[in-house]
Amino acid sequence: MKFGTQCVHAGEASDHSYGSHITPIYQTSTFVFDNAEQGAARFAGEEEGYTYARIVPNTPTHAALVDKIAALEGAETGQTFSSGMAAITAVALSQLERGDHLISTDVVYGSTYGLFASILTRFGIEVSFVDTSYLEKVRNSLRKNTKMIFLETPANPTMTVCDIEAICEIAREIDALSVVDNTFATPRFQRALKLGADVVVHSCTKYVGGHADLLGGVVVGRKEFVESMIPVVNYTGGTMGTHEAWLCIRGLKTLHLRMEKHASNAMKVAEFLEGRPEIEWVRYPGLTSHPQYEIAKKQMSGFGGMIAFGIKGGIDAGRKLMNSVELCTLTVSLGSVDTLIQHPASMTHANVPGEVRTKMGITNGLVRLSVGIEEPEDIIADLDQALKKV
Repeated sequence: MKFGTQCVHAGEASDHSYGSHITPIYQTSTFVFDNAEQGAARFAGEEEGYTYARIVPNTPTHAALVDKIAALEGAETGQTFSSGMAAITAVALSQLERGDHLISTDVVYGSTYGLFASILTRFGIEVSFVDTSYLEKVRNSLRKNTKMIFLETPANPTMTVCDIEAICEIAREIDALSVVDNTFATPRFQRALKLGADVVVHSCTKYVGGHADLLGGVVVGRKEFVESMIPVVNYTGGTMGTHEAWLCIRGLKTLHLRMEKHASNAMKVAEFLEGRPEIEWVRYPGLTSHPQYEIAKKQMSGFGGMIAFGIKGGIDAGRKLMNSVELCTLTVSLGSVDTLIQHPASMTHANVPGEVRTKMGITNGLVRLSVGIEEPEDIIADLDQALKKV
């Protein structure tokens, strides 16, 4: 099946009990066994089946979501979580131990940075933040104990792009795990597993759900890897809610349609911003002015809905802009059907030390725009009137 058809049909199965066309919400915490022997066999892992909603495979609703997102990413299987951060935490804690070394893209989501820099290091895990847009910097950061390379591309919020295929090859050379946060691009525009990645993670809160009404995360990859996470998944309890799993299934049915509109709108908005005298620079992977445009064109089939731009006048000008928009919504997060605008240095990345933000390129004048699926002329008109007030 082609991608759009997979969005609608993958993982879906009619309910055999009552014939429901739509995957039901199995709103239960526990499951009944036919007999004591069956219960013992399931808990011992000797028989497949459901036991308790915190324990893998959670519920049939979760299983349907896993089947759908795994099909879209080209993975064998996956695991759902209560948030994107719960997903990343499970990957790290299940694969790394004291004395191991992790290389991470230097520009990552603020909470990912906090987890790596403040939590993992407390357990004796060494962490290096590297500008992964330069392959030589990645190679120079390798150590004998490097066990994982974590990539976020395009990066949040600078939109920096790194060469997934080349870096995953570097990881294979040293037998390290390659993990790609594919939240910005989604499987509609970037298939990291086909480019050589071992693992893909998503914050389902963003484009997977698509409507800013849920929290969730997912990890997909080889069955052997996903099964290796089970102890951490079961014991830490970062389980996605059943209703959230159902909302993700519903959201994925229109992922292909939404992402095409997000990307089409974003290109028009990016081109508009590039022509404005109030704007110093614009970063959108689909623009030829993007520093990694050729890499983005090579590994992405579309460029998504996220834009970063620098406004002249720094934080004061950015504040005026964000206080002047009318259609765009001033809020954090991204991937919603409506256009969202925010200031990373004081919001999503405020927990990153100032000197580190500056080194990453997260300047006080950087504004992040998550372009929605409204009519592009209306988004541009709103930004136009707001920029005139700066």
